[in-house]
Amino acid sequence: MKGVILAGGLGTRLLPLTRVTNKHLLPVYDKPMIYYPIECLVKAGIQDIMVVTGGEHAGDFLKLLGNGKAFGLRELHYTYQEGEGGIADALRLAEDFVDRDKIVVMLGDNIIEKNICKAVGSFFTQQRGGKILLKQVDDPQRFGVADIDGDSVVGIEEKPAKPKTNYAVIGIYMYDAQVFEIIRTLKPSGRGELEITDVNNAYIAQGTMTYEILDGWWTDAGTFESLHRAGVLVASGGANHLDGESKAATAAGVGAL
Repeated sequence: MKGVILAGGLGTRLLPLTRVTNKHLLPVYDKPMIYYPIECLVKAGIQDIMVVTGGEHAGDFLKLLGNGKAFGLRELHYTYQEGEGGIADALRLAEDFVDRDKIVVMLGDNIIEKNICKAVGSFFTQQRGGKILLKQVDDPQRFGVADIDGDSVVGIEEKPAKPKTNYAVIGIYMYDAQVFEIIRTLKPSGRGELEITDVNNAYIAQGTMTYEILDGWWTDAGTFESLHRAGVLVASGGANHLDGESKAATAAGVGAL
C-alpha cells in the first residue's frame, strides 16, 4: 500500500507567512507541519510515500525532508503540481508512483491525535473501492458532510448550508487504483478545480465506499485559528487538557474533539 501526502496550494489564508514559505513547512508546536502526516502514515505501516507539492518553495521540502531517513524510510518520493487544479488534480500526479496499488491519501495540513492503523488494516482487506474517515463537528457547514445510513455512506455534500448530519469528511482518504480512472472523468467545479468530493461520490454511486469514525481529536492547520489550535492540541496532548483560556483562543479552529 502506498501513501500520498498533498502539500501544494498557495496557503492564501495564512498570508503573509506563506509569502516566504509553503504552508506545510510552518511550525505546529515543535515540528514542521509536514512531519505530522508523514509520521501518521509511517505509524500505519506505510513505507512508500510521495509528497505532492508546488509553488516557488517546493525545493524546501527536499532540503527539510531529504530521503525520509529521519522517519525510518528508505526513500521519499516527490512530484510537482503546476498551478492550482485542486486536490484531485494533485492526486492525479501520483498515478505512476502508485502503480495500481491501493493508496492512503492525506492532506498535508491534517493532524490527528491517535493513529489510522485500524482503518488502514481494514481497507487493506477491503476487496475494492474506497474508505473515508469521518469526525463529528460543531460546524459541519464548513466541510464536506457525509450522509450515512447504518454502515453505508449515502452521499457527501460540500459545505452545505443545511447539513444533513454533523459528520465531516476529514482529509484522509483511501482508494483502490480505480481512483485515477475516476479523476479522468471529472469536470472542473465552479472554482475551476477537480474536487475530491466528486471522487468520493463516484465511489459512493458504485456502492464501494466504506467509512470509519476517527478516534481522538482532529484538526487542520490551514488558517491562523486552526494553526494555533493545532499547536495547542499537540503541546497539551489533547483537548481534554486545554485550560479555559486556550479553549477560548482556539474555539474558531477547524475540526472537533
